[in-house]
Amino acid sequence: MVELAEDTKGRKLMFTTRIIDIKEKERYNKFVVAHTRGHFLQLWEWGQVKKGMGWEPLPLILEEDGEIRASMLILKRRLPVPGLKKSIFYSPRGPVVDVENEELSRVLFDGARKVAKEHGAIFLKIDPDVVKHNELFANILEKCGLQKNETGLDFEGVQPNFVFRLDITPSEVKLLENMHSKWRYNIRLAGRKGVEIRKAAGKDDLKSFYTILEETSIRDNFLIRGYEYFEWIWDYMVENDYAQIFLAEYEGQVIAATLALVTGDKAWYLYGASSNEYRNVMPNYLLQWEMIRWARNRGCSMYDFRGVSGDIDEDNPLYGLYRFKKGFNGEFTEFIGEWDLVYSPLFYWLWSRVLPIYLKATRARLRAKNEQEA
Repeated sequence: MVELAEDTKGRKLMFTTRIIDIKEKERYNKFVVAHTRGHFLQLWEWGQVKKGMGWEPLPLILEEDGEIRASMLILKRRLPVPGLKKSIFYSPRGPVVDVENEELSRVLFDGARKVAKEHGAIFLKIDPDVVKHNELFANILEKCGLQKNETGLDFEGVQPNFVFRLDITPSEVKLLENMHSKWRYNIRLAGRKGVEIRKAAGKDDLKSFYTILEETSIRDNFLIRGYEYFEWIWDYMVENDYAQIFLAEYEGQVIAATLALVTGDKAWYLYGASSNEYRNVMPNYLLQWEMIRWARNRGCSMYDFRGVSGDIDEDNPLYGLYRFKKGFNGEFTEFIGEWDLVYSPLFYWLWSRVLPIYLKATRARLRAKNEQEA
């Protein structure tokens, strides 16, 4: 799609939006990695991970005079209704755009609308990597026709709406000083007890990671994806230096493991798991510290501990997760939330009403299955 526009000085600008193919992968990734709003969920390779899960990746770029100015990795999924050629669009932590530039956002969403028409999409969902207090971007989204969704305080959204983020530009000494004293003690305790942290070297280590993740999911009663999902993460993210698995070993045995992602100057803690054994040697604290050190050595300035509950009442069952991440002295951060751009109001209404019921029933069945296996 080609669109003419004027800047604030009345100069004519020509923008082009289009879906790219694999021949432009490196160019696309280079833009995402370098951009302030770049995110691992917007990388080409993440689209390939999701492709294995039944999504079709549609990397959309906005160019001005041949230069990429904005992008949005759109994931498409067909509605599972025979004979109905409809789909949904989702752009995780997208778009990658200057959040102060209304014109770029408008043209990018107009381009997405054209793609949606070609693919029968009933709506586009986004959950931008933008903090809540950015009212300017919220106003831009509203002007572009998007509507805000309320997703609650826990993990009702597709991506977590509340996280802890740590500025890791200070020295290691300062980072340790800024932690809660008990967290420093536990990090050093793990070292004194002989816990060693190493990076995964191959898919045998990936299997060790997944075995402990399964053990954790049964103990803490949460659902996990199948092993093939983590194989795709290994093949597309780890092998391309966008991710790393860390293993904590004690007396020759893997007792905890984590998965971290990195894009540009940002790193994310995505998954963590621990064995039911040897939890007293505090491997999880040392794992986090070694991941922070790894991110610093990669040139990162921000380390994201990912999701926590927005309800920080101590009676909340999720408070322990909040407390663990808070102890590293990160900043409690709320994002701008989920926004939908509706293309088909009728189908969107049906989707919004039926989906929650379907998800609730599916989760109940899977939880019952896990309990039986335990």
